[in-house]
Amino acid sequence: MTDEQLISTIRIVPDFPVAGIQFFDVTTMFKNPEAFEEVISRICSLYADKGITKVAGIESRGFIAGAAVAARLGAGFVPIRKPGKLPARTVSESYSKEYGTDTIEIHADAISPDDVVLIHDDILATGGTASAAVRLVKSFGPKAVYTNFIIDIIDVPRSAPIPEDVPVSAILKLSER
Repeated sequence: MTDEQLISTIRIVPDFPVAGIQFFDVTTMFKNPEAFEEVISRICSLYADKGITKVAGIESRGFIAGAAVAARLGAGFVPIRKPGKLPARTVSESYSKEYGTDTIEIHADAISPDDVVLIHDDILATGGTASAAVRLVKSFGPKAVYTNFIIDIIDVPRSAPIPEDVPVSAILKLSER
């Protein structure tokens, strides 16, 4: 499947969640079995030789592909969630994003220093959520941290860039315009 075919499966929703934001909805990509398989295969091929032991998916669309990638790589899956959603003791990180502030949490026993962690989410825009997820995961002291996104929106200024020591990959690079 080509990039153009994958892109054609994405729904673009103007003014969501607030006016002025163009939202790239990957749920339409996920419902297409060929597109979903292509995304998972592409991500797995990028990380097959990295020794990934945990995939940390960011709520909520990061859970979908992240869990499938974890299963295929033989890694565990760790959810990164909004406050109050995880049942045991958590560690949290607050951050700013393009339309407000938010907090994410992870179970306090989710990651060990022996882990190699792939953080996955659907979209990289300003970097707020991704940077917070990196800080949160790095607080556990894992051997290595990688980040992956289905879409990198390349013309959005990164108000919170991902640290240079954390490799970033994306399946598709798109423009918001």
